[in-house]
Amino acid sequence: MNELKKIIKETSAKLGIEFTYYEEKKRPSGVTVCERAFEGITDDGAHTFFRFLFKGVGYIGVLTGVDEAQRNYATLLPAYIESFADKETELSKTDYLKRILLGECSSLGIYKYASKFSVKDVSCYALVIRATKLLDEMVGVIEQYGGNSLDTVVTMSEEECVLVKYADTKGNDYQSSVDYAEFLVQSLQEEFGVRVTVGVGPTVRDVKDVAHSYARALETLRYAETFAENGGVYSYREFILIKMLEDVSNTKLAEYLADLTDENFREILEDEEMLSTAEEFLNSNLNVSETSRNLYMHRNTLLYRLDKIEKATGLNIRTFTDAVSFRVLTLIYRLLEK
Repeated sequence: MNELKKIIKETSAKLGIEFTYYEEKKRPSGVTVCERAFEGITDDGAHTFFRFLFKGVGYIGVLTGVDEAQRNYATLLPAYIESFADKETELSKTDYLKRILLGECSSLGIYKYASKFSVKDVSCYALVIRATKLLDEMVGVIEQYGGNSLDTVVTMSEEECVLVKYADTKGNDYQSSVDYAEFLVQSLQEEFGVRVTVGVGPTVRDVKDVAHSYARALETLRYAETFAENGGVYSYREFILIKMLEDVSNTKLAEYLADLTDENFREILEDEEMLSTAEEFLNSNLNVSETSRNLYMHRNTLLYRLDKIEKATGLNIRTFTDAVSFRVLTLIYRLLEK
């Protein structure tokens, strides 16, 4: 008998109620199933249904009857069942937080964590840090650079760790999460000589939402692997346009690309050297001097390439409007090619 089944059986016997359950994404035989989607509590005239989590998996509880007593049980049982899964008090602080990041911790467990480690109602965000080799010494340095006694580093794999950084109640925070991440990357690369990439998740109001920040930071790194060439710092906000384009079907994106480009334009898109030059120019805020420095390229060579792009595409990317159009079309091309 598995753990949850044992808990349900003992609870049914203790309370004297008919209590069954099923995983919400399945339709098992021998169990009454709710035929409609719902939030919280509902009934079908004969049974009361409620939702609960157990070790990160969603279930539907089924009680026989629909009177007030069943609704009261349906209100109280989710927290009661979740409490059996909360062995987090036996875990270290980092292992406890790792479960929260992975969405494996119940709401009650998160509340206990926040209370135990004094992070209730403290805003925070997740930085996912990837390095070619994540040394124990590097993790130690990241912990030192946290700067806040609440900040916690969680090792996720040999190449990845997560720094959960909390708001500094003394007002000593860096100007932004991106500023802090850039400082951290520079420090790590100078000290260890390895390539470091960081995905910055959005700031959330409380540790109960830090899994959302972590998921967004991971998604940011996924985009960066496709649309960026170098290590560095990437924020979810940078890829909002890509996220929007991803929601459009490939068929529709292909139609857009065919309608808005011709053979000459596609030659530029397929020329990695020209495309890299154009993207660096866009990333340098359309600044010729800065782009030349970043690419170690003579100014005249850069101007020649920009002129060649304009002749082939009809877009002068030295102007903001044409730069935006070029950027959108290159993103569509990369989305279709990946």
